[in-house]
Amino acid sequence: MDYRILPVTPFQQNCTLFWCERTRRAAIIDPGGEPDRILALIAELNLEPERILLTHGHLDHVGASGDLAERLGLPIVGPHPDDAFLIHALPAQCQMFGFPPVRDFEPDQWLQQGDTVSVGEERLEVLHCPGHTPGHVVFVDAANRLAQVGDVLFRGSIGRTDFPRGNHQQLLDSIQQRLFALGDDVRFIPGHGPMSTIGHERRANPYVRG
Repeated sequence: MDYRILPVTPFQQNCTLFWCERTRRAAIIDPGGEPDRILALIAELNLEPERILLTHGHLDHVGASGDLAERLGLPIVGPHPDDAFLIHALPAQCQMFGFPPVRDFEPDQWLQQGDTVSVGEERLEVLHCPGHTPGHVVFVDAANRLAQVGDVLFRGSIGRTDFPRGNHQQLLDSIQQRLFALGDDVRFIPGHGPMSTIGHERRANPYVRG
């Protein structure tokens, strides 16, 4: 599995392309906006997108999903169904954050803890990690010790829990019980900002170290 990170929108959200090196089949993870830039990168890398994967329902992570799904004929997969209320409220989210209007949509498949998602000949494991939102999921490439963790964990910080149905203790439990269990060597791509490793955050992140 290979990957490329493309920060999009004024929120600099890390839209990520994961692809199978043997088949060039790809997943578009969290296309928060700027669909033309995402399509240009797909063409540049000569990838064949298979599906759109969503970690959670916030606008800056899903804003271009409906557009890309329609233009490319792709299914939208994820997040966990507990985030349905956020996806159905996308027009209101656009108004709240001053984004151009986007329509809401219904994912083709909701995800649960323990599910797996194919990308070409590779597999991503699904972890349900609520707290930032109730339906947040994380995608783990166990073979390559890599994860896309959305807005659960960041380099030196953790996800906000002051949005509707956020829960600080749930977030800490998700990090300590599910992300830390992946192993210190696992590299992760957060929803915003630079990559880090589980081990670095366990040792140095002031919100969760120890």
